[in-house]
Parts: sequence; structure tokens; C-alpha cells
Amino acid sequence: MGVFNMADLRAGLGRGQRLIGLDPGSKTVGVALSDVSLMLATPYGGIARGKLKANAAEIMAIAAREGAGGLVVGLPLGMDGSFGPAAQAAKDWGLALGEACGLPVALWDERLSSAAVNRAMIEADLTRKRRAAAVDAAAAAYMLQSALDASRGPRGG
Repeated sequence: MGVFNMADLRAGLGRGQRLIGLDPGSKTVGVALSDVSLMLATPYGGIARGKLKANAAEIMAIAAREGAGGLVVGLPLGMDGSFGPAAQAAKDWGLALGEACGLPVALWDERLSSAAVNRAMIEADLTRKRRAAAVDAAAAAYMLQSALDASRGPRGG
């Protein structure tokens, strides 16, 4: 299917379809879900990072259950915007995942999403254990919300 830009991915969705946001980490993939109006992203959970086929099956099940029509995969660019090995790995994983799931994919800059979420959780006085359990999905939601906001267009739609 290839990689779409966020605006084209959004425009290609069917009426009432959601987007799944994915923050691929080395151990856990954070999962977030948009609402059907593509205005709000919420944390959905996390899945253990494993073999592509197993991860694709889990994500396809979420997509079927929740009516999702596309994936937004976090792209860990360098702080200077450079495209390094981590970004290449995320891009490759996102492309392979999209192919395996049969869903279009957009990549979105996720620099500092985990740091921002961790900071907010610390300010909310969450314990380290509770932060660890929630940070992956929250970072995916933070990244997806950024993508939704940026692709909304001049009239908010």
C-alpha cells in the first residue's frame, strides 16, 4: 500500500472509520485510537512487540473490532529532524505492518512524545509502576492527536 501523507490518509478513509496510532518501542507497541470524527485520540493499550505476523494479527483484530481504516506510525526522528537508524526501522516496520494488515499507513514525527507524556504523568503524581504501564499507549495517543490536529485543515474538518 505504501506510505501516505497524513492528509491523504485522512481523506481516503470511509465515513465513520477511525485511525489507529502506533508508537513502536523495542518491547511494547503503544496503541491509540481516534474517534470516528477524527478529532480526538485516546490511549487504547499496548501490545508486546514480537514477530510481524503476530503483531499484524493483533492490530487487524483491533481494526476490525473498532472500525479503523488506517494506521499512523510514530517516526522517531532525531532532535535535529534527521532520519537515522531508528526512524528507518520504524518506517520499515510500519510499511511491512501496513502490507500485512492491508491498511494504508502514514508516518508521523513522534519526537518527545514519550518525554511529554512521562512529564505529565509525573506532574499528576503517578507512581513509576503506573507510569510504566500507561506510557506507551499515552505516547501513541499524543502522537496520533498531533497528526489529527495537523491534518484537520483550515475549517477544522
